[in-house]
Parts: sequence; C-alpha cells; structure tokens
Amino acid sequence: MLALRSRLVRFLAVVGPGLVVAFADTEAGSITTAATSGAQFGYKLILLQLLLIVPLFVVQEMTVRLGVVTGKGHARLIREHYGLGWTWVSLGTMLVTNVAALVTEFAGIAGAALIFGLDPVPLVVGAALLLVVVILTASYKRAETFALGLCLLELLFIPAAFAAHPPTHQVVAQGLFGNQPLHDGVYLLLIASNIGAVIMPWMIFYQQSATVDKGLTLGDLPFARLDTALGAVVTQAIMCAVIITTAATLHARHIPVVDAAQAAIALEPLVGHLAGVTFGVALIGASLLGAFVVSLATAWAFGEAFGWRCSLNDGLRAKRFTGLYAACVALAAGIVLIPHLPLVQITVNVEAFNGFVLPVVLGFLLVLVNDPRVIGERRNRALGNAIAFSLSGVIVALGVWMAITTILHPGS
Repeated sequence: MLALRSRLVRFLAVVGPGLVVAFADTEAGSITTAATSGAQFGYKLILLQLLLIVPLFVVQEMTVRLGVVTGKGHARLIREHYGLGWTWVSLGTMLVTNVAALVTEFAGIAGAALIFGLDPVPLVVGAALLLVVVILTASYKRAETFALGLCLLELLFIPAAFAAHPPTHQVVAQGLFGNQPLHDGVYLLLIASNIGAVIMPWMIFYQQSATVDKGLTLGDLPFARLDTALGAVVTQAIMCAVIITTAATLHARHIPVVDAAQAAIALEPLVGHLAGVTFGVALIGASLLGAFVVSLATAWAFGEAFGWRCSLNDGLRAKRFTGLYAACVALAAGIVLIPHLPLVQITVNVEAFNGFVLPVVLGFLLVLVNDPRVIGERRNRALGNAIAFSLSGVIVALGVWMAITTILHPGS
C-alpha cells in the first residue's frame, strides 16, 4: 500500500505535459470536425476515434522520450544537430500553421459568444488579455494549473453527450460494428480530417518543451508515458462524446452544421438550454486551451532555437519569449475581429495546410528519435520504427490527400 501511494504521488508530480497537449488537441477545429462527423454520418466515425488513440500515443511518446533523455526542446535539438538551415525549415512551417491554428481558436471563442447571445468582440478581446496576463504572471507550475483547469472545462462535452440520451444499442452497433460508407467522398474527407486533427505540428514542440521546462528526467519516463497515454485516451473520449451528441440529435433530425458553435445553438431546442450552454462552455475551454498551448509552443520553439530565455519560470526576464507569445495571441485575435471574415473557410484551409506541413514535422521527429547522437540507447527499435513509420505514412498520406482535395474542390 505504501509503495502504491508513493508511485501515485510521483505520478501526480509528473502528470501535466501529456494531459495538457492531448486536451489542447481537442481544440475548436477538432470539435468542429467531430460535430460535423456526427451530424452528417451519425455514430459511424466513433470506431475511428478509438483507433486514433494509438497513433496519438506513439507520436507523443517519442516526443516525451526525446525531452526526458536530452533535457532539450525540439527546436534546440534540430539546431544543434542539423544546423540553422533545417531549423528555419522547421520553424517557418510551424510558425505559419501555428498562427493559422490560433485564428481558428479565436474563431471558436467568437462563435461561442453567439451561443450566449453576446457580442463576440468583448469575449475575444477578454480571452486574449487573459492569455497574456497568465503568461506574464505565471511560473511553470501556475501556468500548468491554469491549463489543467481548462482541461476540466472540456470534460463538459461528456455530460452534454448524456443529455442527448443516445440509444446505447445504436452507439455500439453503428459506432463499433456498423458498415463504413467508404465509397462516399464526403465520408472519406471526414476520415482524413479526423486523422489530420490527431497530430498537429505544434503538439510535438509543446510537449517536448513542457517536459524540459517542468524538469522531468529519465527516471520520470514511465510516468510521463502514462501521462501521455491517459491524455490520448481522454481526448479521444471527448471526440467520441461530441460525435455522440450531434449524432443523437442533429443527425437524427437531418440538421446540418458547419461549425461547433452552430451545433451548440442547434442543440438547445432539442436537448434543452442547459446542454447547449454546457457545450458552449466546453467549446470556450477548448479554444482557450488551444490558443494557450499553440502560443506557448511557438515561443518555446523560437526561444530554444536561438538561445533566448524561454522558461515560464523566468517571468518578465524572458522578454523575447513573452513578447513573441503575446504577439501571436494579439495577431490571431485581431484577425478574427476583422468584419465579415470567412472563419469557417479559414478553419478548413488550416486543416488542409496542416496536411502539407505534417510530413516535415514527423520527418524531423523520426530522424531525431533514431539518431544515436541525440538519444543514445533510447532510440527507436525496429518494431517501434515499423509502427511509427506505418502510422506516420497513413497520417501523412491522408493529410496530404485531404489538403489537395480541399484546395481543388473547396465546396465539396
């Protein structure tokens, strides 16, 4: 009993980076994808969400392993071992996708304002100010506590699913054993969208940097892996909850949706005001967490690559680090406040562009985790590489296919 308690205490000391990055993966764009999946095809894409637990864990486990073994962030490792040129390739692609992803997060916040009948401008500005204040006044521990608090808000998607009263037998029969309409181009596009939403470029940078900033060492690796596995399971459970909610209500009544906020508004007359509000609060939490993590990932990556102070424990002494973080937040919030901006189309285009960037990000990760100069004896073994390359190949192929399809047929 004493040994079990000791292990639990140690796990609680380690937990954080894996949970936060996984919950942040369930951000506004992912929630929109899941809501659309349920509204259009019912419970059919639940099985895919469960299968995606494996690639999410495999990729992020490599990331956390690099962090605890080397004690260095992702961008710093690329700079040290492969030079400035490759570092700029990595940072350049990441910066573009991160700013675009931030726009989708603030678009989620603006959409959530409509659920509560509020003017989006004060909510977007208030969210941006909150995110900046948190980073200016926080240590790593306080910032992680803030992020974990936002994770709790995302769990509200689960009671929203119960409020929809889904028929259990239909969830199991159609969600796990139902036929898959693979002949349908729209369904295939949603498969690619859901897979593309599992591994975001910023996730690799964030979790490795958070692991280092938290001070985790090689002895913490088993607990860091458990943290990552738990995050992978819970975040996919949330995606399933969103699919179940919209499948049991909107799909059953043939009500289409184009984004998560519209889904929440459509839910209210079907399952009650409380469920719609719960869905809206969870969407705000998901969007805030996504914006927080993406901005931090950007600032950490540039700070590590160019030797800036880039620890959350440095506070205002890390001027360039906090300045870049604040600039990313302000830029994205400002873009979202532009009148008549096609926010839904921007979200779709961001997912499409991620399909082109993903091969670059996963390529760097796999090279680093197989380089004995970087990771020594902890490098991937043959079986690990077979799994990682196979999963990465599927993710990249479908991501690129989705990107090409979206660009060539934006209205499909």
